[in-house]
Amino acid sequence: MAAAARAAALLLLLMTIATTMMPPPAEAHLEMGAYNKTCPQAEDIVLKEMTAILGKSPDLAGPVLRLFSVDCLVGGCEGSILLDSTPGNTAEKDSPLNQGVGGYQVVDAVKAKLEAACPGVVSCADTLALAARDSVRLTKGPFIPLPTGRRDGNRSVAADVAPNSPPPGATIADIIALFATKFNLTAKDLAVLSGAHTIGRARCSTVSPRLYNFGGRSGASDPTLDANYTATLRGQCKPGDNATLVYLDPPSPATFDADYYALVAGNRGLLSTDAALLLHPATSAYVAVQANATSSDQFFADFAASFVAMSRLGVVTHHKGEIRQVCSKVNPPAAPATTSASAAAARGYYQLTTTAGLALITTLAVAHHLLM
Repeated sequence: MAAAARAAALLLLLMTIATTMMPPPAEAHLEMGAYNKTCPQAEDIVLKEMTAILGKSPDLAGPVLRLFSVDCLVGGCEGSILLDSTPGNTAEKDSPLNQGVGGYQVVDAVKAKLEAACPGVVSCADTLALAARDSVRLTKGPFIPLPTGRRDGNRSVAADVAPNSPPPGATIADIIALFATKFNLTAKDLAVLSGAHTIGRARCSTVSPRLYNFGGRSGASDPTLDANYTATLRGQCKPGDNATLVYLDPPSPATFDADYYALVAGNRGLLSTDAALLLHPATSAYVAVQANATSSDQFFADFAASFVAMSRLGVVTHHKGEIRQVCSKVNPPAAPATTSASAAAARGYYQLTTTAGLALITTLAVAHHLLM
């Protein structure tokens, strides 16, 4: 019994020493104020720059918000949408499905300010996330407390876009299933995040099939689209017009509010995905509630929660990924260590392993004495 007790004590001692010799595991997580010590002014810099940008060009709020969602839904919120194509690779931004996505210049401008203040500290992924958050705030939407600490991924492949997007002809049930299986987001999240269409614009090429070629029939319009709204849109979007931009929420295009839901409920949702919200019990119920709400308070609370949930998708943290110097390209390879630096590192490793080895030998000697 005494020998067994000594053996157990030895095992515990060895486990304790092994644990203290190993570095603590890194857990992938985000946290509020991740830059409080490394760049305490980071969020203020983003807000100040976004205030200046939207003060001059208020229509950029919608594209930045959309850019963030596109980034998160393909590979996670790790800034991959910002990378340019290279001779050997077509990046996500050049996928045909992303041809209408914009706002890149806004992220570049904000990142430049952050780099000037805190070089190599704030990732492009967090720059985009904070810029999108402030796009909501600066258009009279809710302030969203947003955890940070994202790092930048280095994979951006156009072929990844289609599998993470609703296929042509997808039903609302298909979209809800995609949200659930790929993103762990609910039907309510879909209805809430669609509310981002309260700001922003879309190209005529996006809506033209509902105006002139519905169901593949030449000249036919979508019968579920309000007739007066159809006439208005036909006046703005002529057949074959792929360039003109039309507002998603014409009554208040620069204000983040719940008016979008009144438009959808009245069959005046611009996009087919807006209209599809009326075709499923869960999403149509949310549309009805918000369309009849007397304030935007509940929508604001719901949007903040769904926005944060989306912002956590596929994040890269700690020693994974990198902090890009320029958001459109990965960092250049690090220069190889010099001979003297390598020798110093080797000496440090030798000292560390020697010290650890001596500690282990001492422990084993003590253990041998205990077991005798």
